[in-house]
Amino acid sequence: MSQRITIDHRATPALRHPEKAHRPDNPIQRKPSWIRVKAPNHPVYHETRALMRDAGLVTVCEEAACPNIGECWSQRHATMMIMGEICTRACAFCNVTTGMPKHLDADEPRRVGEAVAKLGLRHVVITSVDRDDLADGGAEHFAQVIRSIRQTSPETTIEILTPDFLRKDGALEVVVAARPDVFNHNIETVPRLYPTIRPGARYYQSVRLLDGVKRLDPSIFTKSGLMLGLGEERMEVAQVMDDFRIADVDFLTLGQYLQPSAKHAAVEKFITPDEFDGYAAAARSKGFLQVSASPLTRSSYHADSDFAKLQAARKSRLKESL
Repeated sequence: MSQRITIDHRATPALRHPEKAHRPDNPIQRKPSWIRVKAPNHPVYHETRALMRDAGLVTVCEEAACPNIGECWSQRHATMMIMGEICTRACAFCNVTTGMPKHLDADEPRRVGEAVAKLGLRHVVITSVDRDDLADGGAEHFAQVIRSIRQTSPETTIEILTPDFLRKDGALEVVVAARPDVFNHNIETVPRLYPTIRPGARYYQSVRLLDGVKRLDPSIFTKSGLMLGLGEERMEVAQVMDDFRIADVDFLTLGQYLQPSAKHAAVEKFITPDEFDGYAAAARSKGFLQVSASPLTRSSYHADSDFAKLQAARKSRLKESL
């Protein structure tokens, strides 16, 4: 009697992080009470989600599993992620898919501009995946998006969160020439942890990038941030702050690292709210125009109100210097 063999022809879902599949699991710790957030259910949250879907746009809010998505989207604040949802880097902390990206969508700048207008945003944050496969790292695409938003929403202020443009000569100049209001590039962690947490990046390249923005156009606000809880020492964070001030970075953000899956880097410590307050006090004493430090702080969290504070702080400092 022959045995009937059934073959399932359904495709096996692609791994989101194939480069991490071989790693041993890091158990995900229970979050302390000060980090837990409610599931999103506000009607405006669903409206914002539908608008992004209809426009065919990607958001880092979803791709990076941001804990603040419910609050932000309920206020029509969404950080748009351009140049696709597949990143060429494989950072140990990041939930964005790793692999070979698709070709750039030439129509994306137009759709982003229209979405910003429909949402009626006063301030918008545009970020992207790393695109090491592109000759300019996506610099011209960033510039096109900025110009599109200027055309559809001339009163909207624009904040960009860019890759490091490692080995992409001339890329920074292209983006700065488009004149975003805020140029953000996150350092993410202290130099000692780069080989394991951010292996495709170089700490001093990121610092030079931020310094280069100010050299090219001092009027543009610069911003950067770190995730805490990855095993960094307090003195190492203080040294990064000093490096930022040498590069004239205006705005520092500090937030708690949250582990996306068992294959990602482990949380070494949950930093308490009081410890974040201590970091914030240290940062302010070093002369940053603006500091945001809390367990739920993320690069674009409250970015619109923070931009207004940045402007006010700069005006106040200029008055003091007269």
